[in-house]
This record gives sequence, structure tokens and C-alpha cells, in this order.
Amino acid sequence: MGRGKIVIRRIDNVTSRQVTFSKRRNGLLKKAKELAILCDAEVGVMIFSSTGKLSDFSNSRIDLVDFVQEICE
Repeated sequence: MGRGKIVIRRIDNVTSRQVTFSKRRNGLLKKAKELAILCDAEVGVMIFSSTGKLSDFSNSRIDLVDFVQEICE
């Protein structure tokens, strides 16, 4: 028996939205790390919260934030 389908829409409850964001952010960063290790790929992920806080992951020698700043200039 599998999980039921969920409707993808904005979560109205602020607390539930923050909890969901935190859990999914951690899951996404974990998957990025696994992809980098298993496939020997260069992976970079940047996630901004609704408050503007940055969460990032990069497995290459390049600092992801510096790289994006260079591109945006």
C-alpha cells in the first residue's frame, strides 16, 4: 500500500508551512549530497526561505554564493 496523493498548493497555516519547508529543504539537500557522491557529479543547490535566509550545498571547490554573484554581475 502506497502513500496517498497530496494536492500541491500553498500551506495556509504558518507553523505547518515552516515545518514542511524545513523537512523538505533537509531532504532536498540530502538528495543533492547523495547525487554528488553516487554519480560523481558537480552539484549546487541554493534555497531561499520566505524570510530570505540562504541554505546552500555545493560539492565542488567553487563557493556557490561567490559563483552566483559573479554570474549576476
